[in-house]
Amino acid sequence: MIGGLLAILLAASAAAPPADDRDVDPVEPDFTVINLPTTLRLPLHAVAFRITHRFARGLGEGDFGDLLADFFGFDGGAQVGLELRFSPFTGNQLGIYRTSDRTISFFGQQELLRQGDAPVGLALVASIEGLDNFQETRSPRVGLVASRRLGGRGAVYAVPAWIGNVRPASDPGSGSDGSFVLGLGTRLRLGDAYAILAEVHPRLAGYKGHPNGAALATFAFERRVGGHAFQINFSNDLGTTPGQVARGRLGPDDWYIGFNISRKFY
Repeated sequence: MIGGLLAILLAASAAAPPADDRDVDPVEPDFTVINLPTTLRLPLHAVAFRITHRFARGLGEGDFGDLLADFFGFDGGAQVGLELRFSPFTGNQLGIYRTSDRTISFFGQQELLRQGDAPVGLALVASIEGLDNFQETRSPRVGLVASRRLGGRGAVYAVPAWIGNVRPASDPGSGSDGSFVLGLGTRLRLGDAYAILAEVHPRLAGYKGHPNGAALATFAFERRVGGHAFQINFSNDLGTTPGQVARGRLGPDDWYIGFNISRKFY
């Protein structure tokens, strides 16, 4: 059944990306799915900005009255991230991302193939992040971003990556400290401006996560207006950087509400 579904998706007609990088691409309108990178090309010398926000109160804490009293978690603390990316060369983008737990990530992405010229889009991605404002536990990442457009209906993504030094201090076990993670994601359009999104990050080799921890999973609803995209998401942990995602769920078995806001300055 799964094989048949994949065959149908891969056989779907593929809409070509816009010829001008500055045109809005309704199939691939943003540089991330939720946390996963996409193959959207940032125009030469253009800038894009993103905010991530994850409320720290689990939606399953207490009963519904408690949740309502906390305004669905909005009254609690949050982990916030700010990202800025820039394109110094055609098909290339560099950026910096910082979260409020004092993690800083530097990243770069280089386009290798563009769908239309090839059956899939393909990009090389690399990053390095460090805790405590890049003073501790640096975690490098190198991976590939593969995308397949499903006509005008949406796109699917596979992002295999190796991420180092992801074993948290709360799990002092033996074995590898790095993980091979296969990020899988999709964006499916609901009309001209709306979409539903989902992604999951199973760990296939190396460090398999904290005992009883699960791979990070997220689903979302998105509204796009011109160069803005607003996304409400629900995830089983607060992680948004590659290292945090690779560590998987560290807290209790619960779900958390959050949002992403992105803005293109071109």
